[in-house]
Amino acid sequence: MHNPGPGGWAALLITGNDELELSGGARHTTNNRMEMIAAIKGLEACQNSSKVLLFTDSKYLRDGITVYIQSWRKNGWRTVKKSPVKNIELWQRLDELVNQQEVQWRWVKGHSGNPENERVDTLARDQARKFQEFLGQCNER
Repeated sequence: MHNPGPGGWAALLITGNDELELSGGARHTTNNRMEMIAAIKGLEACQNSSKVLLFTDSKYLRDGITVYIQSWRKNGWRTVKKSPVKNIELWQRLDELVNQQEVQWRWVKGHSGNPENERVDTLARDQARKFQEFLGQCNER
């Protein structure tokens, strides 16, 4: 898919033997926004959990929430170069959710054969494809 363009997000929640797939998309978005929305939707669904282990293949997401967010918050949601943080509303929502529970962040290399990562990647691509097909049908009219 094009970036920016139609995009999809997905999350897989696992507790014991139970699993829940969440997914959605947008007609015009970026990969980074979709990664963030997947984490937000997953954490929102887990709000009654005290501990969450969150896997992502996005270093943007992992590093943003574990390294950079403290300085963004301290600097009024501005980067070191004093420009506004991109996707600020998503970072603020994610920050809020992370502060409500204990979240451990784990990075997994994308497209490396991790079964759960491949599963959510397929779900997200399916969502993006739906939006791309819909937009294609709109353009035919």
